Amino acid sequence: MSTDIRITDSHCHLDFPDFDTERDDVIARAVKAGVTRMVTICTKLRQEPQVRAIAEAYPEVFYAAGTHPMSAAAEPMASVEELVALAAHPKFVGIGESGLDYHYTAESAEVQQQSLRIHIAAAREIGLPLIIHARDADEDMARILTEECRNGAYTCVMHCFSSGPDLAKAAIDLGFYLSMSGIAAFPKSQALRDIFAAAPVDRILVETDAPYLAPPPYRGKRNEPSYTVHTAQKGAEVFGMEWPEFAAQTEANFERLFTKAVL
Repeated sequence: MSTDIRITDSHCHLDFPDFDTERDDVIARAVKAGVTRMVTICTKLRQEPQVRAIAEAYPEVFYAAGTHPMSAAAEPMASVEELVALAAHPKFVGIGESGLDYHYTAESAEVQQQSLRIHIAAAREIGLPLIIHARDADEDMARILTEECRNGAYTCVMHCFSSGPDLAKAAIDLGFYLSMSGIAAFPKSQALRDIFAAAPVDRILVETDAPYLAPPPYRGKRNEPSYTVHTAQKGAEVFGMEWPEFAAQTEANFERLFTKAVL
């Protein structure tokens, strides 16, 4: 891998215990692989101080915070004011992850939708991107994102996108971005790769969602930011681009969306 090719892991979870014993090494391996920026995501607002501390400790790491939809019913409801206040930190670059997950937590759909609209309002107010988690909730997700756009513009990335073509089209039509995770590199994910291939390449980001969803050849093992390279190389194949060209495109896309994440 040429060291002059740079990419960004737009979504990882460096605060998770999987990394507690070797966080320095994990970040060093990422930088050596060409992953020169990482956005680590806080999924419960009470854990924001720990996530912020990681971003403060490493020049290459930025962070975002929100309430994950699977935790929406168990955690205190966030407020717009609380989320807006976090944005004062120079390394705070996005709102979320928020969203809808009906796979395991469909019983809390109403609370998830309320939480999502709060996160959208905060993203709209501060002008930072919303980071969306969507699973088995395509229809409600498309409806809410569209309704909220009528209330005022905001920016958004559909993180770890693995939903259907209708939600992908809705997101792209709203001006949003789709992020490729290791799922897009799995051998049986051709239908998902076809969805990405139909999207404009200037709306594509790459990520790991580490420690989850490691791409081949590491599938089944703990994921880490350095493995973003493998997903991005598969992305280059999907779009019929040379690897350096695709890497440069995703970097430009990331910088256009995450305007505060400047090294």
